[in-house]
Amino acid sequence: MGMGKIEGVVVQPLVRHADDRGWFEEIIRVSDPFFGEGFGQWSHSKMFPGVVKAWHLHKTQIDWWYVPFGRLRVALHDLRPMSSTRGVTQELQMGDDVPPTLLKIPAGVAHGCKVLGEVPAHLFYVTSCTYNPDEEGRVPYDDPEIGYDWLSGPPIK
Repeated sequence: MGMGKIEGVVVQPLVRHADDRGWFEEIIRVSDPFFGEGFGQWSHSKMFPGVVKAWHLHKTQIDWWYVPFGRLRVALHDLRPMSSTRGVTQELQMGDDVPPTLLKIPAGVAHGCKVLGEVPAHLFYVTSCTYNPDEEGRVPYDDPEIGYDWLSGPPIK
């Protein structure tokens, strides 16, 4: 199907309140409509420049991602059998030098990331349940059915 928007994926812009002391932004509230599945665990991943982590997916778990430091190229691919966007790949960038966002990743959507730039990236993420190895799924980064090139650089313009 190619690149596009995946059903159920939410890219939520965040509001940053800045003044001469710095800034403040809210990431998630329990009352946010995109957070209805609830809290299970909060995790932090530090990744070094050039690192690729892909593809990962969950049977029922929902992920919410936030990147406060560094920059990630994030790719998502819909593997859900009954989804109207099955086969669609969605790509975005998250980090401290792009507009701040929170990303909701539904269960059954394969996801991964590549660290861009010269500094490590930090990914903070909330999951709807605590770690369970039975929830974890993997797809090879170079899966021919997905056809996503994690090793490519930025497009030449």
